[in-house]
Amino acid sequence: MAFCKLAFWPVVMACLFFLFTFSSHASVTNDAGVKVSTSNNSSQNVNISIYYETLCLHCAKFIVNKLDDLFENGLISIINLRLVPWGDSYINKSNNNIICKNGQDECQLNTIEACAIHVWPDVNKHYGLIYCIEFLAIEGRQKKWESCFDSLGLPEKHILDCYNSGKGRTLELAYANETAHLSPPHAYTPWVVVNHQSIGNDLENFAAYICKAYKGNPAPKSCKSLTPDINSTSNAKNLTSSTPTKKRLSR
Repeated sequence: MAFCKLAFWPVVMACLFFLFTFSSHASVTNDAGVKVSTSNNSSQNVNISIYYETLCLHCAKFIVNKLDDLFENGLISIINLRLVPWGDSYINKSNNNIICKNGQDECQLNTIEACAIHVWPDVNKHYGLIYCIEFLAIEGRQKKWESCFDSLGLPEKHILDCYNSGKGRTLELAYANETAHLSPPHAYTPWVVVNHQSIGNDLENFAAYICKAYKGNPAPKSCKSLTPDINSTSNAKNLTSSTPTKKRLSR
């Protein structure tokens, strides 16, 4: 079952599919070398990290279209998917405020989505809310983000408590630190990392990178229909954990 990309009410119903899908949890190492919780438990799963900011149109379309496809074609079963809502944000050195590329609304939604990931660590749950918010962003209706709770029948209290208590800011600062640890640093958003390698701007072949990286057997049927016309040396960039540079963390 996939998200409908044309009408909002079918989107809401599709979101519910993800919110009531349950899976087990495991730990993986993120691209900054830190262990984090993930929804799947196979050691052969491909680790995927998406570095983005909420009101980046390219990011929103990638989340709504490309990530949705993973649930539709079954590739979600062979990946550990992490969403990292920070992107090109930075910390103002003079007052320690977080500055976001697309304004204060983006700072708020980055934090709301960080709280959703924290409160509902299962990707099948937090992706539904994030999808809804990003769908609204594409339509220019991001200020109606709270309607997603009503539409999905979700309690907003824990998310708002996270946001208002300052926990959300703490989560965002952790994402800032993680993003600053990327080596090489991200050049644009969305910045997509597959098993510690950036795929650069080759977003159209996103699924093919997953299939190429997966070493389990058997591979999902959808991998057979994908032609992995990708070159890991020219398109993908090796990522290693290193001493972090703070040029993207603060200014």
